[in-house]
Amino acid sequence: MGLSISVGLLGTPDMRDDARTLHRALEAAGVAWREPAGADASFSAGFPYSFLTGLRRVYALHRLGEPVTPARRVSPEQYEEDLELVDEETYLFDSHLLCHSDCEGYYIPVDLGDPLFLPADSGVPGGAMVGSSQNLLTELHSFAPALGIHPNPDGSLPPAEAARLATLLDDEPFEPELFTWHQLHQACHASVASGRAIVFG
Repeated sequence: MGLSISVGLLGTPDMRDDARTLHRALEAAGVAWREPAGADASFSAGFPYSFLTGLRRVYALHRLGEPVTPARRVSPEQYEEDLELVDEETYLFDSHLLCHSDCEGYYIPVDLGDPLFLPADSGVPGGAMVGSSQNLLTELHSFAPALGIHPNPDGSLPPAEAARLATLLDDEPFEPELFTWHQLHQACHASVASGRAIVFG
């Protein structure tokens, strides 16, 4: 099993009730954003849950000034120690990448600053934490060089870089982390451009 991410899904008839629940909870928190009416699935992707964990590991190591190494090149013992650092960084509650649920929930195209933690009884999936597509994009850019990724100043990817990330070879040491970074990067851009939420499911 793995995580699927999409942009536009929240506007479909099947998710009408979910959208209403989110809108009500956001309105109560003073956030005026609403999913645009109508279905417009502008992006969808997926990857194993372990890929997201590996990307979070890279981000945490980078934040702490530690050497960034490929998950597939470290021992199981070292990997577990690194995940303890991920937990410590997550408990600062300031990262949209680290604090979000692994398997459900939303990123909305609103600059929230810190992640938004709604009341537990709000009914919003993902532990009632809502992330920001803009803030997630900023975080992705912050550690892109540690993975050998070099976005343009405006946050887009040069065509050659986008092509490289779209055709990664299995023997690339950072292949899982690069693949996940690229999928989230595309989702963020689709979300910001369309005004629609990224849905984890």
